[in-house]
Amino acid sequence: MTYRPAETAFGPPWVVLVPAMIYLAMALGAISVVVAAHVGPTTSSLHAWVVEQDPRRLIGSRTFAALIAASALSVLLRASMRGVRIRPDGIEYRDVLTLGWPRVRRYRWPQIDRIILDGPRTIVLDLWDGTHALLPEVGDRAGLAMALEKVAHARAIPVRGGKGVDEIPESDEFADEA
Repeated sequence: MTYRPAETAFGPPWVVLVPAMIYLAMALGAISVVVAAHVGPTTSSLHAWVVEQDPRRLIGSRTFAALIAASALSVLLRASMRGVRIRPDGIEYRDVLTLGWPRVRRYRWPQIDRIILDGPRTIVLDLWDGTHALLPEVGDRAGLAMALEKVAHARAIPVRGGKGVDEIPESDEFADEA
């Protein structure tokens, strides 16, 4: 019987999420300005600028706030969907290309000839057809490397640059019963 690892996911690093979080904070700021203008006193200049000039605008302030909030949430969701997932049948990684176009690649375990863990931030898969697949950066690179190394050891896939698999069980299932 072939080893089938449990499904684990490794998300993107925090550096990738920072621009999306800044955009979300700016959207929340715009929403708070619109709410303050609608709730505030009618004699304030904010009320006059936002609420009283709404009929002259192409898009109203409430519609603008809703659109920018939806846009910020979608950017944050798209940025957080990046990452690598180890599945029982192979590896799946998701990345976002130029202009937000998503890319999903799946590689089955028999397609992988070697796993290269030499790079300080990257992990490369040598594939059966002579090509290489560069996995995207993840937040927990050491955890991903360790998980890939365990799967490679169990499935007899050569690893270059690994730290070695610890064969000592972590649980007390083999402890002497006194």
